[in-house]
Amino acid sequence: MTRSPYNPPRSNNAAEELAPKPYELIPFPKNRPFLKPPSGHQQYLRDRQHGTLFLTLEVQTALHISTGVTAMGNDVGSRVALIKTMVQSNDQKLMIQGSSLKGCIRSVYEAITNSTLGVISPRHRQKIPTERLPCKNKENLCPASRVFGALDWQGLVEFSDAQCETVGSTTEFMPSLYSPRVDRNAYYARNLVAGRKFYYHTNSVIEPGERGVPIQVAAKTYTFSTTIHFMNLSAAELGALLLALGQDPKHPFSLKVGGGKPIGMGTMTVTVDAIEQVSHWRDRYTSYTTQPDRLTGEPLQQLMQRMMQTAHKQLIEQPQFEQLAEILRYPTDRDPPEGMY
Repeated sequence: MTRSPYNPPRSNNAAEELAPKPYELIPFPKNRPFLKPPSGHQQYLRDRQHGTLFLTLEVQTALHISTGVTAMGNDVGSRVALIKTMVQSNDQKLMIQGSSLKGCIRSVYEAITNSTLGVISPRHRQKIPTERLPCKNKENLCPASRVFGALDWQGLVEFSDAQCETVGSTTEFMPSLYSPRVDRNAYYARNLVAGRKFYYHTNSVIEPGERGVPIQVAAKTYTFSTTIHFMNLSAAELGALLLALGQDPKHPFSLKVGGGKPIGMGTMTVTVDAIEQVSHWRDRYTSYTTQPDRLTGEPLQQLMQRMMQTAHKQLIEQPQFEQLAEILRYPTDRDPPEGMY
């Protein structure tokens, strides 16, 4: 049995080269996060952006987001006896919970802006730089917390569940995954965590045969549709959200969603199909029939470019953004790590 590169055998040869790690750390910016109050929910502000993003997500490598439930294979159309499931609708179409998408996209947004961490494990708290601990005062929030939420603040964006356009699912086998092989010189600075961890995309998923745990997955080319509702975002905040979705044509990238990231699972590309904007202010409050402006095609691309350019000027940490875009670049010729089980 091949040993995991995360748990390599001991060797007397110090020069022996270990398998490359399937992840990298994005370093924290040197300056402390700038904290300020959010824009609020009490009214639509005239100088802010409000509306809905319509997205298509396409699976590039098998996707699994666990429900934590093990079911009979027959119940989900699988040939195995027992299987770890994903969420399905009543018509047997897979779903990605909005909370899963929100967490994935927030982690990217945090990394490319000067933000605190959104969530940390209590046992790791002592290893986190003080200025990167989650925001607790809703009147003093970092860029990501103002948009995505924090303690006592629900945020300015709402993620809908993503619905699969394909009926059914496929079965894969998840091998045993070990704790990451940590290079302490790279992982820690002055005994504190040095940055945020992101896994590389790979050109395929390793194949453990049938020695792993059976899991229900969305296969390659499955597509999901979803929406993101937003209100009271500045142009820079909306632009940063679009950048976090991989929409910069100079630095495009894909997302890593769900489980099995170390073995190549969870790669999804994002397409913004349309934006609906709320702009008719008087009618918004006096009419039940006001329709938002819907942008597609070239007008959509022009709006996105304006928003993203503003974000680059006002909000984005350029070194972190460029490094993350390289890690999440897709397509890629990077092979998945060998011997993960």
